[in-house]
Amino acid sequence: MVALTWSENKLNMDDAVRTENIKNLANQAKRLEHIEPFHVMRIITRAMEIQASGVDVVNLAVGEPDFPTPSLIVDAAVNALKADSMRYLPALGRDELREAISQWYQQKYAIHVPKERIAVTTGSSGALLLTMGVLVSPGDEILMSDPSYPCNRNFVSTMEGASTLIPVGPETSYQLTAELVEKNWTDRTVGVMVASPSNPTGTMIEHDVLRDIHRVVQANAGTLIVDEIYHGITYGQDAASALDFADDVFVINSFSKFFSMTGWRLGWAVVPDRFINSFETLAQNLYISSPDVAQKAAVAAFHPDSIKECNLYRSRYQEQRDYLVTELKNIGFRIPVEPTGAIYIYADCSEFSNDSFQFCQDLLEKAGVAIAPGLDFGFNQANQHVRFSFPKPVSILTEGVRRIRAHLYQ
Repeated sequence: MVALTWSENKLNMDDAVRTENIKNLANQAKRLEHIEPFHVMRIITRAMEIQASGVDVVNLAVGEPDFPTPSLIVDAAVNALKADSMRYLPALGRDELREAISQWYQQKYAIHVPKERIAVTTGSSGALLLTMGVLVSPGDEILMSDPSYPCNRNFVSTMEGASTLIPVGPETSYQLTAELVEKNWTDRTVGVMVASPSNPTGTMIEHDVLRDIHRVVQANAGTLIVDEIYHGITYGQDAASALDFADDVFVINSFSKFFSMTGWRLGWAVVPDRFINSFETLAQNLYISSPDVAQKAAVAAFHPDSIKECNLYRSRYQEQRDYLVTELKNIGFRIPVEPTGAIYIYADCSEFSNDSFQFCQDLLEKAGVAIAPGLDFGFNQANQHVRFSFPKPVSILTEGVRRIRAHLYQ
């Protein structure tokens, strides 16, 4: 399998679709030519239309926790709104929250991360946008796995760089290795991005493998970016942070997943010392600061009672994962690597279809179940894979399984 840049993959698009895209983008910035829409949003939008008409849909497409934000966080937000007006903050975030995050690394990982290296951002998306903004110049390349989360490559495209997508499969748990990074490094490569646990596969990189990747990146004078936003949602083992062995990496995290705060739009980045001033300058200019109320509330996320509540959620995620993996295999989906983290199952649907997007559309329209097509996550066997998001009560998953089986074996 040969790694292709996003631009090269674009050339393989259907001619009619490409022509229509070019026509629509005629008067827009050229960077948009390399940014694809999130295809699952078409599925989600259609699912909402169906539900609005009074027909029930089992939605396994949205990558979002199904549990409420812990009560202490909500209470902190309400109290803050009553006690004070919300104002602009320093671009890198409130000192109190940065210190709380620093203490979190000490308590959870036994790692000292100075608060001065921690930047609070508008979601992990804000952290990634700023990271690519300080790393990527026009023409630069970032290596990442295929499949991987689509917005990551689009952040690179926004900065007029290119993402080199490296095909990975079950033999490496759908993750990059040091050998793959070394093989695909070019004169234009400036960095590598990995995710552990990952979206869409839910797999983790073994700590020694991640350390080896870092050595290769370091030897080539590049930068490693590690997405750790699903830390805390792992099964059978805890995830180790890249900060355990390196202080020259960008580590991205979020309050969205483990802390069930998706709509609060708050994340953070741990930034190498030499980039922190540039990171702050870019943040000041792009969005000034992250929401004040969300930052005040997020301090309460690290209270022991909040952590206890979130860990209870994790045990339920594991129950949901175990149930759905077993049932999907029984139906006929192939899952060669079971997820050890995150909230997703990446399944081979080739027993039923070689067009994953059409498969998802049919499943929604004819069975009332929404899932995500592999098309969103890259090009490597994308038409043979779909993603299930499993944070739903087992009773709802059971109904989804019933509908899928009835649809496929009617």
